[in-house]
Amino acid sequence: MPITPRNLRAEGTSGEALAARFLEAKGLQIIKRNFHFGKTGEIDLIATDGNVLVFVEVKSRKSSAYGTPEEAVTHSKQKTLRRVAEGYLYVNGITDRECRFDVIAIELYKNPPEIRHLVNAF
Repeated sequence: MPITPRNLRAEGTSGEALAARFLEAKGLQIIKRNFHFGKTGEIDLIATDGNVLVFVEVKSRKSSAYGTPEEAVTHSKQKTLRRVAEGYLYVNGITDRECRFDVIAIELYKNPPEIRHLVNAF
């Protein structure tokens, strides 16, 4: 039987859907999914929490073999997310708004999946 490569995009999309529902249940409003800023990168979810604009990185894992999901949000990834967030603010003409970066870590291999919300993660 041939080995099928994992569909990482599908896994990411299911993790993002879980994260969006989780955040909405906490009262946040999702205003954008998968915002791309040129070749700089992408932000998984953009939400509002009251008057605060929240840029959300979603990391999900199907096993613990490569560490926790939050460990994948490296310094380099944080730098990219900041650049993309600046791009979002620029494109939308937002100049005076409180912003923060959250991380949603999802361990899909647990039943039910474990979701951790790191508010103001970096």
